[in-house]
Amino acid sequence: MTLVSRRRAIRQHRSTTAKRRPRPSKVELACLTVAIFGTAIWAVLLFGNSGSKAEAASDPAAAVPVAISDAKLQNVPVYLESLGTVQANLTVTVRSQVNGTLQQVLFTEGQNVKTGDLLAVIDPRPYQAAVDQAAAKIQQDEADLANAQYLLSKDQKLGKQGITSEETVQTQQSQVDQLTAQLAQDRAAKAAADVSLSYTQIRSPIDGRTGIQIIDIGNQIQTTDTDGIVVITQINPISVVSTLREQDLNDVRDALHAGPVEVIAMADNGSDALATGTLALVDNQIDQSSGSIRIKSNFANADESLWPGQFVTLRIRQKTIENAVTIPSSALQRGPDGFFVYVVDKEDVANIRKVSPGPIHAGRAVITSGLSASERVVSDGQFRVQAGTKVYVQNTQRTDVKVK
Repeated sequence: MTLVSRRRAIRQHRSTTAKRRPRPSKVELACLTVAIFGTAIWAVLLFGNSGSKAEAASDPAAAVPVAISDAKLQNVPVYLESLGTVQANLTVTVRSQVNGTLQQVLFTEGQNVKTGDLLAVIDPRPYQAAVDQAAAKIQQDEADLANAQYLLSKDQKLGKQGITSEETVQTQQSQVDQLTAQLAQDRAAKAAADVSLSYTQIRSPIDGRTGIQIIDIGNQIQTTDTDGIVVITQINPISVVSTLREQDLNDVRDALHAGPVEVIAMADNGSDALATGTLALVDNQIDQSSGSIRIKSNFANADESLWPGQFVTLRIRQKTIENAVTIPSSALQRGPDGFFVYVVDKEDVANIRKVSPGPIHAGRAVITSGLSASERVVSDGQFRVQAGTKVYVQNTQRTDVKVK
């Protein structure tokens, strides 16, 4: 048999054998697949869990990573919060006290001015003429009075000699008195003219900042104008008027009796302090419609961080808790039975401890009971911790926070 014939015979034999072998059904294939997959899962769970348990029991690094902080003794201030509006201590609308044409404006909008600074000039010529006229009238009165006094002295001498009658002397005396009164009247008129002339130079009545110029050069100004020339507002010092609840009245009064009360004006974000001042006064009545009381606080405002009309949140220092036990506020947890913390013992095991919290300031919470200083608490990573959980320090938080 040739090689070609042998190969042909082998192929025919394989083809016949393949036709005789039965193929597995779809159901058999599905059952086989499920059996193999289930066996694999069972093996993974059996060997994987046993390996993890053995590794956790033998490897200390399997403990839960957390951040731990120490409880500290600190002096903690207690604040009351109040919403208020910044108000200028002094606001003046600069108006003219005489009628006339605005001749000069000597300030710049937004300029800081001092008391007595020249701001504007009204045409002074009509008022200068009135002053000159009054001065001339005084000179005339003085000349007439001098002549009348001379005549009176002559009549008095002649009267003593019997040459002139007593009636003539009295008449001349009356003339002197009239001219004296006229001179006094004219001097008063000149003083009034001098005052009117001085009003043509408009000066700043206070220290402050000028606003937007209201009237331009060349316009006629009347004393009846209500808008004025410019508004000057005192920026520093400045005040904030705010409201407190009626329930806080006694706390504020007690704080005022103890001494100056510190007040901090906070920015909108609630974390940045704009200025620090003192509580000036508590209003003399409570608003019955809102159950609130107004208070006024003063600020030096040297850096002009407060602006008239601005809304701010005030933090009023009510008192200071001495040597309070404090922890990071993130360590404080709340459960069905109240507040608690995870306390870490010497073996680095976390346990639940019920506590009574007090006020929170600068990211630290006061603990009034349930915790002592120097105990360690979990301040981050509590979501993986339970009672009796072994922990290790992943990132100890700094606890040297300075509380003013």
